[in-house]
Amino acid sequence: MQPAALQQWQQRFCEWLKSQKTADGAHDINHIKRVVKTARQLAEMEQADLAVVIPAAWLHDCVAVAKDDSRRAKASVLAAEKAGNLLQNWDYPDSHIPAIQHAIEAHSYSANIPCQTLEAKIVQDADRMDAIGAIGVARTVMVGTSLGNPLTHNEDPFCYHRKPDDKLAMVDHFYTKLLHLKDSFHTESACQEANRRHQFMLDFLQQLESEVTGCE
Repeated sequence: MQPAALQQWQQRFCEWLKSQKTADGAHDINHIKRVVKTARQLAEMEQADLAVVIPAAWLHDCVAVAKDDSRRAKASVLAAEKAGNLLQNWDYPDSHIPAIQHAIEAHSYSANIPCQTLEAKIVQDADRMDAIGAIGVARTVMVGTSLGNPLTHNEDPFCYHRKPDDKLAMVDHFYTKLLHLKDSFHTESACQEANRRHQFMLDFLQQLESEVTGCE
């Protein structure tokens, strides 16, 4: 697909998304734009098919499912189905749609669907990159606030002697998910950036602990 045509499609995706409800503030249009930016960069470095990567990145959260919704583990499958219908209705080239749907299905951490294509790996890497580092810390606080969770649990706030549970506190989410993401990236360039962002989160937790210790 020619760059000019792909740019027109991007404008269409963006305009449609702006009119849609989002699950929470951490999954708004700005999250989508960051994922698209990272996905494009990775796709260009890895020589992946932008006609698959770009639509999948734009539409990967096209079904809004809150973090505490019982359908959360199925959110990416629901999004893939909706994206396929949208793309067909918009007359996007049919040959790309199955690969786009797979990339959307496989991007989700909770769905645990293995990536079968380079394009799926890139979309997953791009989405997970937005879950770690400084933006990951900010988004964790945003989601935790929307759920009414405290920053730390009043007993063993940094999970030294208990099993973490991110339904109890925001900081627990680092131990249930975020600190495990570093080793799940696929592309070399994503792995390098993930290591940097992972270290930022470790530094943040160390600093936070030093500031809250003794306040339990």
